[in-house]
Amino acid sequence: MDKSGVKRLWATWRSKYVTSKDKDNCCVFCDKIKSSNDEETHLLYRGKNCFVALNIYPYNNGHIMIIPYRHIDDIVLLSNDESREMMNLLKYFTQILKKVMSPEGFNIGFNIGKAAGAGIADHIHLHLLPRWSGDTNFMTTIAEVRVIPEDLDSTYKKIKAEIKIEEISKC
Repeated sequence: MDKSGVKRLWATWRSKYVTSKDKDNCCVFCDKIKSSNDEETHLLYRGKNCFVALNIYPYNNGHIMIIPYRHIDDIVLLSNDESREMMNLLKYFTQILKKVMSPEGFNIGFNIGKAAGAGIADHIHLHLLPRWSGDTNFMTTIAEVRVIPEDLDSTYKKIKAEIKIEEISKC
């Protein structure tokens, strides 16, 4: 606590995002798919119309996003093929998370527009968020801080190891 009484939680891993060049003129999702290093960008799967990635600022471990390649900002702009693939990927990755992480439930949804809480409002994405009883505790309630018990690389490796490309089309 400093002289003003303000408490600080050091999150040095965020400095790369905060200081990145041209963050107002680019899309983190469009940049992510340009990278050839899926492990570094935590990209789990590349489909025909959509890709799947871990949220690098998760609410909980295993927080996945399903994102169309097209840079669009509204669900009504999704093509039938994009919508179908998103739902198939949602079903498939829900099964993967059940197997790998044994959650007690899920939050699933879109935040469309800044007023709805979209952190990246100009590129639509579907959240798949595993939940456990007690995952929102006093840290979140009192300190507005989330405690994420596992690092992204470990979560990525656990999920990635379970992906069977031939099974995705069966969903």
